[in-house]
Amino acid sequence: MLTKVLLIAVVVAAVAAQDGHHEHHHHASSSQSIKQYHGKATEKHVEYYSHPKYEFAYKVEDPHTGDKKSQHESRDGDVVKGVYSLHEPDGTVRIVEYHADKKTG
Repeated sequence: MLTKVLLIAVVVAAVAAQDGHHEHHHHASSSQSIKQYHGKATEKHVEYYSHPKYEFAYKVEDPHTGDKKSQHESRDGDVVKGVYSLHEPDGTVRIVEYHADKKTG
């Protein structure tokens, strides 16, 4: 029993001695300073609406590959209209016409 008490006393003394040892060391530290400058806004944002309007068309006739097709499309605001055609390998011509607006999507 006396051995246990003596062992505990030695451990406590060793820990106490270590505490004093740390007084000579300095811990690393860092700091920063952030300065913010808020000047007057010189740029003003203006909302505007640009009316979409375009028209395009193209046509391909390649005798080497047999590729034969065309397309035409126009847009004015929310209304889009177009047509495209494709010559099928069996000789038929597929023609597709399309139309979209606010109501018909």
